[in-house]
Amino acid sequence: MIKITLPDGSVRKYESGVTGLDIASSISEGLARNVLAAKVNGEVWDATRPISSDSSVQLLTFRDDDGKATFWHSSAHLMAEALEALYPGVKFGAGPSLENGFYYDIDLGDKSLSSNEFEAIENKMLELARQKNEYLREPISKADAIEYFEKKGDEYKLELLEKLEDGTITLYKQGGFTDLCRGPHIPHTGFIKAIKLTKLSGSYWQNNENNAVMTRVYGVTFPKAKELKHYLEMIEEAKKRDHRKLGKELELFMFSEKVGAGLPIWLPKGTALRNRLQDFLTKEQIKGGYQLVTTPHIGHKNLYITSGHYEKYGDDSFQPIKTPKEGEEFFLKPMNCPHHCEIFAHKPHSYKELPLRIAEFGTVYRYEQSGELHGLSRVRCFTQDDAHLFCTVDQLEDEFIAVLNLTLLVFKKMGFADFTAQISLRDPDQPEKYIGSEKNWEAAESAIINAVAKLDLNTVTELGEAAFYGPKLDFMVRDALGRSWQLGTIQVDYNLPERFELEYIGADNAPHRPVMIHRAPFGSLERFISVLIEHTGGKFPLWLTPEQYAILPISDKFIDYAKSIKNQLESADIRGYMDDRNETLKRKIRDAEIKKVPIMLIVGGKDVEAGTVSVRLQGKEDGDKGAMLPDDFIDFFNSLLNEEG
Repeated sequence: MIKITLPDGSVRKYESGVTGLDIASSISEGLARNVLAAKVNGEVWDATRPISSDSSVQLLTFRDDDGKATFWHSSAHLMAEALEALYPGVKFGAGPSLENGFYYDIDLGDKSLSSNEFEAIENKMLELARQKNEYLREPISKADAIEYFEKKGDEYKLELLEKLEDGTITLYKQGGFTDLCRGPHIPHTGFIKAIKLTKLSGSYWQNNENNAVMTRVYGVTFPKAKELKHYLEMIEEAKKRDHRKLGKELELFMFSEKVGAGLPIWLPKGTALRNRLQDFLTKEQIKGGYQLVTTPHIGHKNLYITSGHYEKYGDDSFQPIKTPKEGEEFFLKPMNCPHHCEIFAHKPHSYKELPLRIAEFGTVYRYEQSGELHGLSRVRCFTQDDAHLFCTVDQLEDEFIAVLNLTLLVFKKMGFADFTAQISLRDPDQPEKYIGSEKNWEAAESAIINAVAKLDLNTVTELGEAAFYGPKLDFMVRDALGRSWQLGTIQVDYNLPERFELEYIGADNAPHRPVMIHRAPFGSLERFISVLIEHTGGKFPLWLTPEQYAILPISDKFIDYAKSIKNQLESADIRGYMDDRNETLKRKIRDAEIKKVPIMLIVGGKDVEAGTVSVRLQGKEDGDKGAMLPDDFIDFFNSLLNEEG
């Protein structure tokens, strides 16, 4: 008999060899009908895989993120089976799950695939799903696996096999399809009830532009048809909220082919939005004891060799800037931290000066592949709300918590209430990806874990997601449509202070290394604003929106009065504009609605006589607030600001 500990702390005894599905059946048949996989001692397994020792077990359904991931990875295999049936000879690359759905990279040889064929593929997938074929896990020797895929003529799987060690290889079979895969998978195909293929794209095999271009087929599936219907409705809403579309309509930013791909140009309204974000954070930073600095947009190559960025990111940087001096090279800076290390190093420091907190809205440059560029969310030039704190080991936990609280304040101010703090640690199986000693990494990881434990946060831990120089706390924020975005990061770093030989003089009059905290609550202004646009649908908080009101005179004869109202509002530091075009009031209201202007002030003859404005709030059922004197409107406006906090 073995002991199984469930998430509620209860312990049940079962015979060795029990499966997650058996455990579910012993609890309730309803649960067993919905179990997709089991998390055994923190690792996701097939629900049908035997458990042979005392273990902690969580039963996973479609409500769990790991359950969804298993469901969608299994759906990728189902799609591959359908493709193999419809397009004999097709070859397969990788087919992972995504946050919403899955894809599979395929090679059709001299054939091509179009979205017109999606319906036939979906129908074939449904036909296969109804067969309720089991997903069967089969451990296999490397030699046998190579022999199988050589006979099949699939060079992509053979290339993947080269990197796998004998004794760790498994195949998965369902129906007439066999794939190289470590799993896990759902019990059988019958769980998949609703299917939608969503798009096609090209992708380089292994993300290497020197390799073959494959066809990437995306899809999404659900255990119930109504869930697919809801998802498709959400996709339509997401299209309306697309920050690229709204950014153009609201005249926030633009791109120019002549300027260059991935290099955003901020228009006046977008710049006003950026500046207000910066002003808000700058005030909070000054209250928190930060000092503001400004560093160059370039740095000498040796700076990034010292920091390690050249070794790790040299291929993702813009090419060196050569000067007239022989052998001298500069780079557009990919990070602000090396410059800030030099600021710390420029004069001696005592322990009494620590912590030293320096902050900069610093613009950095990275040469992202053209196929990965996406509006503001993936660009080649972006501004980080960067700060670096240099402190003693004893100060580290308090400083980390203070930074964490600042990040939480930012999220609250922006209306992001649903988020998860991701503790991003090293991948212990790939030490070559990181710099620094084992001792430093253990200290840095412990500092983050201990600090987060003191606050009531929803957290997850991910191995392999650390930066190359240190572990970090990343914030995964869910927007109004339930989509998850990575915003904000806090990193603990013992390594850069060593590489730059940073020192302070301690109370013992001896030199010591400071610990470094990297911190960016927004992450980058570009990505943050892209998420904010989609989260709000372009209807920004009143304090942040570039144009808080629009004055709409009914006709030209009321323009002078409207100007006097505008002057009063400007004196009260309320931002807006007057629409004095020779257009109907209906057209002016419509255009203000499209621009997402929160407040419309309509001016007509009765308003001039009474010295009032007629107030209308955008997009609200009770939006008509009637006529107000200018001073009363200013008080009303300030009350709206106070409601936002």
